[in-house]
Amino acid sequence: MTTAEPANRVLRRNLSLRGSDDISGLELKQSPDEALRLLQKHVQKLKGEILAQLQDKLNDIVDRALSESVQSLSQIQPHQNGKAVQAPVQAPVQAPVQAPVQAPVSRTEKRDGGKVFLPRMSLLDELFEINHIRTIYHMFLAIFLLFVSSTLIVDYLEHGRPVLKFDLLFFAFGNIGTVTLTWIFMFVYTLTVPYQFLVSWSSLYHATSWKLALNVAAGVVLFAVQFCILGLIPVCVVVHYQLPPASRFIVILEQIRFVMKSYSFLRESAPMIVNSPPNKGEKPRTPTFSSYLYFLFCPTLIYRESYPRNSHIRWNYVGATVGMILLCLFYGYYILERLCVPAFRPDSRQTFSTRSMVLAVFHSILPGTMLLLLCFFAFLHCWLNLFAELMRFADRMFYQDWWNSYSFANYYRTWNVVVHDFLYYYGYRDFLLLSKRKFRPAAMLCVFMVSAFVHEYALGMGFGFFYPVMFFLFAIFGVLFNFAMNDRRQSPVCNVLMWTSLFLGQGVQVCLYSQEWYSQIHCPPKGDGFWEMVTPRSWTCTYHQ
Repeated sequence: MTTAEPANRVLRRNLSLRGSDDISGLELKQSPDEALRLLQKHVQKLKGEILAQLQDKLNDIVDRALSESVQSLSQIQPHQNGKAVQAPVQAPVQAPVQAPVQAPVSRTEKRDGGKVFLPRMSLLDELFEINHIRTIYHMFLAIFLLFVSSTLIVDYLEHGRPVLKFDLLFFAFGNIGTVTLTWIFMFVYTLTVPYQFLVSWSSLYHATSWKLALNVAAGVVLFAVQFCILGLIPVCVVVHYQLPPASRFIVILEQIRFVMKSYSFLRESAPMIVNSPPNKGEKPRTPTFSSYLYFLFCPTLIYRESYPRNSHIRWNYVGATVGMILLCLFYGYYILERLCVPAFRPDSRQTFSTRSMVLAVFHSILPGTMLLLLCFFAFLHCWLNLFAELMRFADRMFYQDWWNSYSFANYYRTWNVVVHDFLYYYGYRDFLLLSKRKFRPAAMLCVFMVSAFVHEYALGMGFGFFYPVMFFLFAIFGVLFNFAMNDRRQSPVCNVLMWTSLFLGQGVQVCLYSQEWYSQIHCPPKGDGFWEMVTPRSWTCTYHQ
């Protein structure tokens, strides 16, 4: 390295002079043993000084290299519609998706300037390049092959031939035509109404002096329309047509996604319109329709007029990702079919008891953990990366290394970065801005309550019954663990405790929701009263299959 050559010459010159002075100071008239002892002492001292100076020089070189990297990163040009925006200082450079720059964003920039999108790969895509990490992926594939093999062997022993039954899978995704029509309706509404509403509001805002009244009236009208069209209609479709679980989840999760997308679009665009008054005779500057359309499909919940884009679509990556999604779907099916259904399907007279509950919870820990990892890999990695690749969306940080978390606070931040960014910027940060950065615990508690309510709403609508297990675990234990196991905890024991809590929590959810599912089938509510609707049937149900 050329920058280190002058420093090396100075270092050698200083050490040679210092060593010659020390040696010349030795008493030559002393005995050979004494002179050897003194010489060894000086050699050790000189060794320490050499190592100290080398460490200082190495630190300087590393700091200089990091500074140059940060400066080069700050000069990356923004991309729009797949093309780099021209800049007067430096020609635009299209960052390839195969080797994006992983650069942290400073806390001040992230907090005050909003989320910064950078070209970067997903963490698992980077880790899978390491053979030791990829072996874990191979282990899950081996377990899947064992599930398939055991099913074929059991079918052959019982029926004399392989019987491929996917009744549970076909049932879960039933009535797909109604789901498709409902999704098209929600998409068309979200694409047209919020955008036209923003354009109409922007044309009136700078033309009237009653800005506060206009904003209040527009907010009330938009909330009412959103609640009636995007809030009630999907729920009515799910309840009226009695959709099966997977179809229900598709409608409800897409409903939540469209609500969050439209809110982010309005939340980010309205301040831009307010702070950019048009010149006389000109129309207000509003976001382009194409940018909003792109935002509805790209895997982020934070609206920007442009995002870092990749130069091309890797169709081999798309094919591999689609294959992994299908593999995860069948993997989850085999886990439910082989580990959950035989354990919870009623074969004899059953009653609720503490002993049976404890045994069922511990029996559910293994399938619950496997389903947790499958959901993470299938959705947060495969599904989001699939749409990112198709949309040439370059920022693939959909999650971070949540598995290394020593605290639940860090786990909540890194498990789902896409949703966390939405809650942080539009929930936590906006609460602090309104309260002048006071009541931080209250802001965090409000975000937890909203997140717990939305999770429970999705599960309740998806399963078709009210059993607030997720809300209880999230709003009670999640809040307690978040404050008790905070970022100051750095002991490996905390990571063990975090994983133990996740395992146990997944076992509780799989056990209770599975028991309630079969109880709702065999012991349906006898009336339409409020307590009949909210009381879990598994607590009192006794039945025969």
